[in-house]
Amino acid sequence: MKVKFIILFSIALIPMASMAQTIEGHIMEKEMNGTEVPLIGANVYWDGTTIGTTTDGLGQFSLSRPNGTSKLIISFVGYKPDTIFVSSNQTHVHHTISRPVEMEGVVVEGIAPGAHFDRLSPIQTQNITKNELKRAACCNLSESFETNASVDINYSDAVTGAKQIQLLGLAGVYSRIQIENIPALRGLASTFGLSYVPGSWMESIQISKGTASVANGYESITGQINVEFKKPWDEEKFYVNGYANSLGMAEASTNLRFEVTPKITGMVLAHAENMSMEVDHNHDSFLNHPLVQQYHVLNRWRYKGDSFESQVGLRLLSENRVAGQMKNENTPNPFSIDIGTRQYESFVKMGYIFDRPNTSLGLITTANAHEQNSSFGPAIYNGLQQTLYANLVFVTYVGRTNHGLKTGLSFNYDNYKERLNASDFNRNEIVPGAYLEYTYKWMEDLTLMAGLRMDHHNLYGNLLTPRVHLRYQPINQITIRASAGKGYRSPNILAENMFLLASSRHLVFLEDIGMEEAWNMGVNLTQRYKLWSKELTISADYYRTDFVNQLIVDLDRSPGSVFFYNLQGKSYSNSYQVEASYSPIDRLDLMLAYRYNDVQSTINNVLTEKPLVSRYKAFLSTSYKTRLRKWQFDYTVHLNGGGRLPSTDHLPEEFRRGDSFPAFITMNAQVSKYFRHWEAYLGVENLTSYTQKDPIISPENPYSPFFDASMVWGPLTGRKFYLGFRYTLTK
Repeated sequence: MKVKFIILFSIALIPMASMAQTIEGHIMEKEMNGTEVPLIGANVYWDGTTIGTTTDGLGQFSLSRPNGTSKLIISFVGYKPDTIFVSSNQTHVHHTISRPVEMEGVVVEGIAPGAHFDRLSPIQTQNITKNELKRAACCNLSESFETNASVDINYSDAVTGAKQIQLLGLAGVYSRIQIENIPALRGLASTFGLSYVPGSWMESIQISKGTASVANGYESITGQINVEFKKPWDEEKFYVNGYANSLGMAEASTNLRFEVTPKITGMVLAHAENMSMEVDHNHDSFLNHPLVQQYHVLNRWRYKGDSFESQVGLRLLSENRVAGQMKNENTPNPFSIDIGTRQYESFVKMGYIFDRPNTSLGLITTANAHEQNSSFGPAIYNGLQQTLYANLVFVTYVGRTNHGLKTGLSFNYDNYKERLNASDFNRNEIVPGAYLEYTYKWMEDLTLMAGLRMDHHNLYGNLLTPRVHLRYQPINQITIRASAGKGYRSPNILAENMFLLASSRHLVFLEDIGMEEAWNMGVNLTQRYKLWSKELTISADYYRTDFVNQLIVDLDRSPGSVFFYNLQGKSYSNSYQVEASYSPIDRLDLMLAYRYNDVQSTINNVLTEKPLVSRYKAFLSTSYKTRLRKWQFDYTVHLNGGGRLPSTDHLPEEFRRGDSFPAFITMNAQVSKYFRHWEAYLGVENLTSYTQKDPIISPENPYSPFFDASMVWGPLTGRKFYLGFRYTLTK
């Protein structure tokens, strides 16, 4: 693997050139005092195409120019989209975006692409905007990928309602999840963390495949997911969202932005949800979904000076989750699950922009605590995680601005105190680190990003992380990306496998578990065509992950036990994906995708297919908007391929489950109606009402040695109807 990495790194250094025309520029916004400041994250794209990018931290952008267009669209949430006419010989744009314009009750607005790939990033990154998130119910982060082909969401077990993502065929713990560049959903929060991120708080999501930048740490192996929350400086002044579904879930969220002075702004985001209806569709005496009460609040502030900016925030979460067997005359001693979670987090961000172009200094710090007290039938699990994180980053250039340099120092401290029944699992992890990343750009045709970081882990020693990313555009319609790099992560055995407590399996630890370590390599080809005067975009990629060491969770050796040990042999993942997006007529968007996963691991000394992973997936998504976007209709189909089941050969015949699970189809649909400040939506999930039959082994006797609720591969609830509204007031 190291040889492959060196070869790819060497190829990346071969000089290439092209004569494609590039437009560069600055996008600014005018504040209340008349000062022009950079507009960060604005969408910049050519009219009638999907060729676009977003502005960086200095409001700068660089974009290739396709043939046959001169209209450049600038859009940002809460602002009136602007159209700039760029002459054929113009190479630079400086533009100040205008405020929203209302005339006689008519709001002038435009619609940017809901989901698009960053054309200029050397890392394959897909940006999911707020408009795309509205195409589904999107109550929380776990429901934000229904219209995305790259990320899968699966239940961890049949009782707790915990959901986990899969990227490149591997579990979500191998992907780094962060909120506004702050690590999130780690350790004890990994099991239920996706439900801790309210959909109404999210502004956008960025999904990248393969290893991420070394500036973000050593943990990302298969990719990175970054969530951007709504900001105190956005145009949205007041927001309310209400939601209810046919299974008894009710949610309410509100966001309030306020301005103390032109330089100081603040925001409060609040969320509450309640699931109170007991549902048992398959009549096995177990709830199909847990009863949940959650309260969540975030208070954030921003100071914006001429060269200095800072943000501070405080977040509090409380959740109570009840699941398991319903109590009645037939179950006097039910198998009940009670989980209480409390989270406390504070963060501080500071940044200073120097007079020298493309030069800045930033600091991100956060402190949080996650406390969980839970019972799974007779098993008692309690955990406390306390975390401190800091990342100091300096960005500049060497010689000319196309030779970028990013360097910095990081520090991470995790204190874990876990107790399972009478056994304690305590540890401290202290990891200081340093990194250096070089980026070379040649016009818009070539970008090379090579980085190296060194961390010292107090338990595992030195961790050397090399990574390289290459982006090459031989012609305007084709973009090629390649990446290679290494990643590590410290496994959290109990927290990440909590679903196994919803079974009678005995946990057997055969040895001390080492640091997980893997190489990831990948290549992506994106090509754009003109088909009947409309742009067709086709993207194909292949990624391979090779593990040097991995935590093996062996469910095959004995149905009554689960064995934990280090990898002894090979473990890898091959993921192939192709997707196409096209708008055959105005306001109709189509996306079709297919993915194949080959995931193998050495389990009990035999290289075998990893269980509970779908071999393939086909995906179709359609969206149609009427004129002036008064109505919107969305429809999505998922074909999930079959896969291997853990062995149940040693169980009594009536409890055996076979060797594999079948392919199945799910469908979702939604209708949205838009008013001036209001939005109303009505939808259905799992339209065909497909569910996994008998997901629990021996549910009638949960205290027997055969009880197991961990072998879940399909939907657990049938057809679900929902409705909701959104009210938005801008300044």
